[in-house]
Amino acid sequence: MKTEQTARNYADFFESITQDTPIEAYAQIFDEKVYFEDPFQKVIGLSKVYGIFQHMFETLHDPRFIVDEIVCGNGVTYMRWTFSYHRSSKHEVEKFTGVSRLQFLETGKALSHVDYWDAAENIYEKVPVLGSVLRLIKQRIKA
Repeated sequence: MKTEQTARNYADFFESITQDTPIEAYAQIFDEKVYFEDPFQKVIGLSKVYGIFQHMFETLHDPRFIVDEIVCGNGVTYMRWTFSYHRSSKHEVEKFTGVSRLQFLETGKALSHVDYWDAAENIYEKVPVLGSVLRLIKQRIKA
């Protein structure tokens, strides 16, 4: 398996998915027993990962990933990406950056996908009352 090409194919998949992307397309990228984790959930299985992304498309307007950097080594791939979306068609675009740690099988399918991004800054701080409290805490613990 050529990890760099596998990683590029994976990135291309994420940059091109839409709500209409069928689960069969996900099955070409993810192993049936894939482990997926982000700040909100930890799941195992292709159908659960598919459900997460379908939910994303149902709750956000025009969500998109752009992969900015790919680093492969020691059986692990890291991808830095920018995620953009609108909370609704009437809202301005919002963006944030994250990193995914990926492990691929010899088949080229992803066995593990773990996302790292700041849920407090990118989600929780945008909730009116909660955001004020979190920003105050952040300011107080800052050096």
